[in-house]
Amino acid sequence: MCRRPNMLRRLSSHATEGLAALFSSGKKDEKLVCSPSRNNEKQKTFDVDDSQESHPQHTIYFNPVVLFGSLISCAAIAFYAGVIIRILMLSNSATQLNGSTQTINLSVATDWNIKQLPPPTVIPGKEVPPTTYTFQHFPAEGSRNSYDLHLPRVDELDDVVSMTNEDDSSDDNSDDSSDDEDNNDDLSEGLHLPAGQHLLVDIKNVDPIFLNSEERLAEAMIQLVDESKLTLLSYHCHGLIPVGVSCAGVLLESHVAFHTWPTEGVISMDLFTCGSGKLIPTLPSIQNLFGVKAANEDPADDPMMMWSHKLRGFRKGFVPGYNFELNPLDADLGSEILASHDFDIKKPLVSDAETDFQMVDVYEVMNPKKRRLSDYYKSLEDDGSYESLHPEFFAPDHILLLDGIVQSTRYGDAPYHESIVHPAMITHPNPKRVAVIGGGEGATVREILKHSTLEKVVMIEIDGGVVDLSTKYLPEWQDCSSIAHHDGSAEWCFDDERADLRVEDALAYFNDNFGSSSISKSVDGNDENDVQDQFDVLIMDCLDPNDDHPFAKVLYTDDGYVTSLYDALTEDGILVVQVGEASEIDDAADENGDFENRSTMIKMLDAIGFKSIHIYEEPHCEFGAPWTTLIAFKDVETRKRWYRSSAAVELDLIRRILPTKDGKTSLRYFDGATMKSYQMPSRAFEDNYCRQQDKPEECVEKVRFGNVEEVNVSSAYSP
Repeated sequence: MCRRPNMLRRLSSHATEGLAALFSSGKKDEKLVCSPSRNNEKQKTFDVDDSQESHPQHTIYFNPVVLFGSLISCAAIAFYAGVIIRILMLSNSATQLNGSTQTINLSVATDWNIKQLPPPTVIPGKEVPPTTYTFQHFPAEGSRNSYDLHLPRVDELDDVVSMTNEDDSSDDNSDDSSDDEDNNDDLSEGLHLPAGQHLLVDIKNVDPIFLNSEERLAEAMIQLVDESKLTLLSYHCHGLIPVGVSCAGVLLESHVAFHTWPTEGVISMDLFTCGSGKLIPTLPSIQNLFGVKAANEDPADDPMMMWSHKLRGFRKGFVPGYNFELNPLDADLGSEILASHDFDIKKPLVSDAETDFQMVDVYEVMNPKKRRLSDYYKSLEDDGSYESLHPEFFAPDHILLLDGIVQSTRYGDAPYHESIVHPAMITHPNPKRVAVIGGGEGATVREILKHSTLEKVVMIEIDGGVVDLSTKYLPEWQDCSSIAHHDGSAEWCFDDERADLRVEDALAYFNDNFGSSSISKSVDGNDENDVQDQFDVLIMDCLDPNDDHPFAKVLYTDDGYVTSLYDALTEDGILVVQVGEASEIDDAADENGDFENRSTMIKMLDAIGFKSIHIYEEPHCEFGAPWTTLIAFKDVETRKRWYRSSAAVELDLIRRILPTKDGKTSLRYFDGATMKSYQMPSRAFEDNYCRQQDKPEECVEKVRFGNVEEVNVSSAYSP
């Protein structure tokens, strides 16, 4: 239709210009007529203005065919322009993915090339229960390709398995087949329990071409499942627009899924399984299969993997006889190491190594809250920087765990082992013979060997496997090179002439050599060997008193064994025992809590005849809490040396501790000031000790605050 001139200005620019020229001609007697060009309908006229004068007419013809064709042409131009721009965007993405010299052949929405992805497979000999398969696909504009593959039907699967078994039967190595079958049976345990393991993995610096290939990613997933001895029932992959792939695999045991960001070189994956199969051993396979490095990348930009592992579901009440305290994954290993996803480095040097007595793990970790990865890399360079000159301050931490419990760390090594050894050694007037119970990593013996008065140190460790693994993976703990230049010393601590390593049961050793039966035999002359020479210092560095382990209870509460420790000491001998985590100010008495064994041992030592029992704490052991050590004296005179001044202790250290080759002290942590901090127990321990139901006599007379005129403070605290 037509509008007055002021409305016509909203039409196209050409029409507006024509109308403006018409009305600017000054011919007020003209009229505008609008008419279709295809018929002879009566023309409608409209006054240009509101006047009633008669004016000449002008006619404008509109052709509907031309108008419709114009609209179609505009739509076609817009469509093809969008296609061209989209192709250009995809080409630009491809250039970003693989640099300026390579491109990626990406499929776009108009190129639906159906690729042949590998089907799921089943482990030979593993039974797959019948399953039903349902699915629903939804159209999505953001997906360029979609794939859906699953195991054959049961009858088809039986044919495949039977054919595979026939091939296996022809193999001469029948022992391997039986081993696999046993392993498969183990893996199927617990599949229907409401408990599982969840492994989360992120990898960066990955080849972008690999991350955008559904075929290669699917092949890697299937190979991972096969190497992990799992069963892939089906999987589904979608190629995304403009780039990226998302895949989800349904396992008999649960699921595996991942998503990729090719332009960023990142893949994120999660693997969840039920059953008894362990997921940590799959990490090397994940790294090898999915951490694919781009061909033209700098060698320094190797794929970097971050991961975490968590126990999921419910075990107690569903798993028969389950005790979370006996599961390493429910202990420090699971909560403090495996569950942390932000470690820049987390690598198992030893994982689930079983000795005759326990499970051993050694992890290398880099916690970004304590050390920067960039500083570590800089320390590896030879550029004269502070980091390269002092690499010992920036190296990843090494953590030793026994049955999932942290035993020692690289950065807590010196505070823990020096605090358990040197306070007693420097307090004794002349320690010549020393015994160590436990201490399999060797660091306790290392510290004892630094004393010049020492003639012999006997280490009784029941688990030789821990000693061997520590020698291989924790060499610093047994490194005595700093004092190796002294007579009788050696580069390796256990090669020192003064060191005597005995792989045997400590309970049997002390009961046989220092127990009541041994003393009776010696008096009667019936024993083939004389009673062993007594020790000046005896250090018990083994299980924590609160460990839910039968052997731990015996170590801390067996009357015959504890009595043999007393008898094994000389008249001025000192007993040292690590007794676990320090008490909190609001904790209940040890006898009513987790540290009942610690409370029992203190009472037994007092009853046996030790003249003084003392507790001190060391906060820098890297155990997550201050650690406590018990020290018991057989005579009062030796106890008096415990309270010497810092200067006196420092002077004694200079006289006794073997120096390094350049004349410096071989101690890294302990000194006179540190000794001073050990001399008085903490307020938390004193209060905890005095919360016993039968309050000890010393607690009734204990002085903290009050009227100094009524109390002789000096006598109350006199050493």
